Amino acid sequence: MSHTLQISVPDTIYETLSKTAQQTGQPLEAIAITWLAVAAERVAHDPLDGVIGAFDSGGTDWADNHDHYLGQTERDERTGDTP
Repeated sequence: MSHTLQISVPDTIYETLSKTAQQTGQPLEAIAITWLAVAAERVAHDPLDGVIGAFDSGGTDWADNHDHYLGQTERDERTGDTP
């Protein structure tokens, strides 16, 4: 079964889809469907899904600031400043 979906995308996404379609010789729509399928598969089979909320990390802003925290951890490991 398939469904028709009409969406508006930002210029940057459209340009990337269009360029990829030209490079591969595939229709732009086929590239978009492939990308959506890959993203949907990742969401459906997230390996961390089973542990989300399993413990209290003590932090409430991790979702918004995870890049900062990961960068801070990487920096601390490189400089030997790990707690």
